[in-house]
Amino acid sequence: MLLDGINHVAVLTSDTDRLTAFYGEVFGATVDGTLRDEEGFRLTLVKVGPTAELNVFEIAGNDEARRQTPMFGRGRIDHLGFQAASLDSFDTIRDRLVGRGASDGFVTDFGPVLSLFFRDPDGLEAEVCVSNPDAQPGVLHPPGTPSRRYHDA
Repeated sequence: MLLDGINHVAVLTSDTDRLTAFYGEVFGATVDGTLRDEEGFRLTLVKVGPTAELNVFEIAGNDEARRQTPMFGRGRIDHLGFQAASLDSFDTIRDRLVGRGASDGFVTDFGPVLSLFFRDPDGLEAEVCVSNPDAQPGVLHPPGTPSRRYHDA
């Protein structure tokens, strides 16, 4: 394979400071730099992993960040999927997201992967995934299957 991950995902926001604070406080993300111009354009590079970042654009008069539609009705890019560094990291992220009211804490067991959905301050739906330590080879589960590790069976 010639690729080893995602370099960046570009997102629109109406409040860069709020959005970067959220990703910093929940995920430990850092701001690597910001570009601005006098006409209301702002690009902020937010490091979310060793080789991955969000390119956060705030553009005066652009209200796309306020438009939200249900899953699979959002166009070609539906949601973001982040990879937690470990199960402990996943647990920390889950606690932080629930504490901020950004997630209900439901963890889906997809088989090889555990998944937690959340919404960022702009309403963008995203997901945190981690390898499932309880996975059985070749066994897949449909969306909505509760993880026994996090939910009573």
